[in-house]
Amino acid sequence: MNKLLYIIPFLFVTSTALANDIYITQVGDNLDLDIVQDGTDNEIGDSTTDFTIKGDDMTFSITQTGNTNTIDAVINGADYTGTWDFFGDSNAVTLNCDSLGTAGSGNCENVKLDIDGDGDDNTYTFNIGETADAGGSIIIFDMDGDNNITNVTVDGVDSAISVTSDNSASLATTSANSDEGNAITINSSGGASLDGHTITLSITGGGSTYDITQSGVDGSTIDATFNGDSQDVDITQSD
Repeated sequence: MNKLLYIIPFLFVTSTALANDIYITQVGDNLDLDIVQDGTDNEIGDSTTDFTIKGDDMTFSITQTGNTNTIDAVINGADYTGTWDFFGDSNAVTLNCDSLGTAGSGNCENVKLDIDGDGDDNTYTFNIGETADAGGSIIIFDMDGDNNITNVTVDGVDSAISVTSDNSASLATTSANSDEGNAITINSSGGASLDGHTITLSITGGGSTYDITQSGVDGSTIDATFNGDSQDVDITQSD
């Protein structure tokens, strides 16, 4: 099967002040891509230079170690599996799956995404399905650290979202020293079939904010366990 692959790497290793940048545009099925970055101020895609993958049956995994790194990735295709591991502070991660896709076109039909974050002051943004319906999304977050911001939006059928968060802070989110707990926002919507949507939260540590919105045609489930002080939890659930 024909594939179109452009890779524009910028690798600077002579000074710690310089960063590693990776920009990829890929078109084709059955991609198996693994990326490992180690250092500071590294970048995988940005708002002006693409990191875009289009095709079905893809595996795309990232391990990024260090501080103030960024990822801005776009995926357009069905059957995506990914493992994303982050070790460090003040990193920003954005994934749009099915960007500019169309419902029923086979985009983000089956997404299995496992995200492991270990560090403080990180921002994670994951949009699965976007304006089109994804199907059968399984998204697992394991976050260890303080003052992290996690935003998850899924538009699809039978999504299963699991978040495990462990932070040492017990202060309210208005802490002047920014050493508060985490802020997690989850919005799961779209038509559900037999199983419906599920959201599972397992939280250890205090001073965090949780905004959970879940809607679908059929029954949906939220199962949450909180262990810590000064939690701010808002849940909205509708058919």
